[in-house]
Amino acid sequence: MIESVLPEIDDGRFPIARTPGELVTVSADIFADGHDVVDAALQYRRDGDADWQYEPMQLVTNDRWEAAFRPRNVGIYFYSLRGWVDRFKTWARDLRKKADAGQDLTLDLKTGSQFVAAAAKRASGADTQILNALSARLRKITGNDAAAAVAFSEDEDLLALMSRYRERTGDTVYQRELVMRVDPARARYSTWYEMFPRSCTTSAESPGTLRECAEYVEYVADMGFDVLYLPPIHPIGVTERKGKNNSTTPTAADPGSPWAIGSKDGGHKAINPELGTLADLRALREKAELHGVELALDIAFQCSPDHPYVKEHREWFRSRADGSVQYAENPPKKYQDIYPLDFETSNYAALAEELRSVIFFWVSQGIKIFRVDNPHTKPFPFWEWLIGETQRKYPDAIFLAEAFTRPKVMYRLAKLGFTQSYTYFAWKNTKADLTEYFTEISEPPVSEFFRPNLWPNTPDILNEYLQKGGRPAFIARLVLAATLGANYGIYGPAFELMENVPLREGSEEYLDSEKYQVRVWNRNDPKSLKGLIRRVNSIRRDHVALQHNNGLKFHTTDNPMLIAYSKISEDRGDKILVIVNLDPVNRQMGWVDVVLKEFRLAAGESYEMNDLLTDKKYIWQGTRNYVELNPAVLPAHIFRVEPLR
Repeated sequence: MIESVLPEIDDGRFPIARTPGELVTVSADIFADGHDVVDAALQYRRDGDADWQYEPMQLVTNDRWEAAFRPRNVGIYFYSLRGWVDRFKTWARDLRKKADAGQDLTLDLKTGSQFVAAAAKRASGADTQILNALSARLRKITGNDAAAAVAFSEDEDLLALMSRYRERTGDTVYQRELVMRVDPARARYSTWYEMFPRSCTTSAESPGTLRECAEYVEYVADMGFDVLYLPPIHPIGVTERKGKNNSTTPTAADPGSPWAIGSKDGGHKAINPELGTLADLRALREKAELHGVELALDIAFQCSPDHPYVKEHREWFRSRADGSVQYAENPPKKYQDIYPLDFETSNYAALAEELRSVIFFWVSQGIKIFRVDNPHTKPFPFWEWLIGETQRKYPDAIFLAEAFTRPKVMYRLAKLGFTQSYTYFAWKNTKADLTEYFTEISEPPVSEFFRPNLWPNTPDILNEYLQKGGRPAFIARLVLAATLGANYGIYGPAFELMENVPLREGSEEYLDSEKYQVRVWNRNDPKSLKGLIRRVNSIRRDHVALQHNNGLKFHTTDNPMLIAYSKISEDRGDKILVIVNLDPVNRQMGWVDVVLKEFRLAAGESYEMNDLLTDKKYIWQGTRNYVELNPAVLPAHIFRVEPLR
């Protein structure tokens, strides 16, 4: 019997997710009737390989078996389990019992010799001769020479040969071949920076271009970001264009929302001529790559009323009762400048093929990271098909789901193939909320398929904590995002310049939102957080513990405004403890109960706490230690934990 296999997502319906070199630990309950010795192996192979590779499983406890392997390459892998009754090991076990009881072993030795001779027939090359010789040797041992018989039966070289050439026809193979999707390393660990190219300017009357955007690549790279994400760069519609602060009465100078895609200048495969050309995009991408930064583009499958699709494929859009095209709504909000695509159209196949061609077009331009706008408003089967089609041809493509929706919908999108996902992090501001949420998403089964990407702000989200908490709030949220998750991002320069004025009281929209107008940013403002951001990203780059989502452990504090958690590398050589004051106004103090076993520290042992943010060092001892954080100075510690030697 092989059952209760882990990891297995929805009875094998969906793949688990890993990156090259990440450990895959597989466990199952494996047992059989009777008293014979049971053995088991984990088998795995990369898609396209003819042969399985095997890892012997180890019995953990109570018929629970476990084995592990590491995929080497990006792509699709399959894994399964097999179990069997091992007749030779059963014989060897029983032989020792009979020897210990002083019984005659003559018949048992003859049986063992037959087992070895049968294995010799299945062997090849020199192993055949070795096994035949061993069989003959076993026949010469007398039934009353218990010591020689037991020593022979437990010889490690013999056991290895018998295992290699055992009879496999009676194996039980698990009923499913389970699937693993191995994504590029950047799927596991990445640091994103979102920037509007048109605001790469010194004058609001002269919008920035992709060429000017390229001039800020060094600014982005210097802060330690490795993904530069651009909102839609396509032509923007004129019909129903929105003005400043989402006004429905724009002026002729208003540039419109980049998410109102399509005009006389083209649609999803075109670049807004005000931003530049494909050659300009290529120059931007190439310069970014020179600085270790990869370009990511926004994919928003929606159209402005002026998009060529509206005229050429009216059947791809729904109609209202008066015959006009249905615009986007999220009652009571109305988005008259955006037409959703109708995925229930009778011409769905043509629509799907066209949208696939959009992705393939941008991949042909060297773009392989996509942030997907509102994927939860499109059909699940569409995404499974589209991402599958893309990754079959381009296995290193990455898709980030911007799906601020219900948890099960977010998880389904991840199962269907989305490489990363936005999260509820922006709205988790209390210790209890953060602890509960990150415990859920950092542990199986969710962690097997869901990779969080944490954003303290976006062009759509300026939460109350940032609005009212000032500089300490921005720092606290930066540290939390950068250390709780291996993937995180910020919308800048709004974040490092601590933009915190809402459109109105109770709104999460920015006043003078960059979505509707060109903004001029003083990136050299001496109050900017760019220096601290550079430091935090450097810490992430230098410490492998922060480059994985596993290994997260919360530690108890006696003050609800202090949150403490650790992340530890797989080899336990890199140990990080983070403590954050969640109160942006008041100094908070309290006692942290360090779980010493997480750091391989003995009770009462002293250890060094090196604050990587300030380079200050402290000596702590034992479990309980005092912490005091003044938000006016710095609301967080990022400690590297080192034993005193």
